[in-house]
Amino acid sequence: MREAMFIKKNVEKWNKYQHEPAADPDETAERFTTLIDDLSYAKTFYPRSKVTRWLNGLAASIYQNVYQNKKEKYSRVFDFWKYELPFIFKKYHRIFLFTTVSFALFVLVGVIAANRNPGFITEILGPGYVRMTEKNIADGNPFGVYSNESAFSMFVRIAFNNIRVSFLTFIGGFTGGLCTMYLMWSNGLMLGTFQYMFFTFSHEMGMKSILVIWVHGTVEIASIVIAATSGFILANGMLFPGSYKRIESFRRGVKDAAKVLICLIPFFLLAAFLESYITRLMSQTYQSKVPKALPEWGSILILIGSFSLILFYFVIWPIYLNKKGYFIQKKGIVSRLNLTNE
Repeated sequence: MREAMFIKKNVEKWNKYQHEPAADPDETAERFTTLIDDLSYAKTFYPRSKVTRWLNGLAASIYQNVYQNKKEKYSRVFDFWKYELPFIFKKYHRIFLFTTVSFALFVLVGVIAANRNPGFITEILGPGYVRMTEKNIADGNPFGVYSNESAFSMFVRIAFNNIRVSFLTFIGGFTGGLCTMYLMWSNGLMLGTFQYMFFTFSHEMGMKSILVIWVHGTVEIASIVIAATSGFILANGMLFPGSYKRIESFRRGVKDAAKVLICLIPFFLLAAFLESYITRLMSQTYQSKVPKALPEWGSILILIGSFSLILFYFVIWPIYLNKKGYFIQKKGIVSRLNLTNE
């Protein structure tokens, strides 16, 4: 068959394969088989023809669509955590810095207020909680609050509460960040007052509280700050559209903020696990007449490990990827620029 006749006979079919998606997997398989037959014929009789290269490209595109998408089901989740989330967070590092500094200032306000007005502790934490803590200390069980219920029920309750608080800080972004700022203010005051309360009993008790409470508090508080960051990301997209239309900027802000919020779920689960099981063991270390359940060096290692995890994933790793020239294309595909200085 002459090449012109071969093209005329099949060109309509090939154009359809190129421009119209297949209706189902069976049709995709049929198209691929047909193209392979046509390509084999073209390679045999017209090996240097443009139509041969065209058919080869069509067959390759169907092959990649089938097998690359199959691989993506497994790699997409990995790339999301390894690349996409750090890239998003790198874009909002300034907002994260603002949120971190603001929360630290609110904690400091709580400490100063508690120092100048002893009644402020009772006002913020509630008289019942303060009396319970004083009684536990007098009974030689200063951190007995972590042993009042079963470990599993405590894990479920704390995980649910942490996720609820993070969701509220995210939703607060729809108010221009005002509700997010209020939640940061209230939680910061509570944390500063709570921590200062133990130092009012003695410096030794204050140091013990750090080794016990911050076993889980490092991940938990960092996650709350990052959740607040997601609220401010949303507010930033709504209030400061930049070169985008406001609705497009808002849409992008909501999308990025939601991804940041989703990434916090495993961190909140980790914090709940540490509080329900590990903090419980550490609290028993300071019970009178009870053998040490967890040595102090174990608590220190967990503190260092938790802080290093947060610092690496949300600060160091995003900066590293950015400097190395990695970037995200559409559909989450990871690419890398060819940098001349490497």
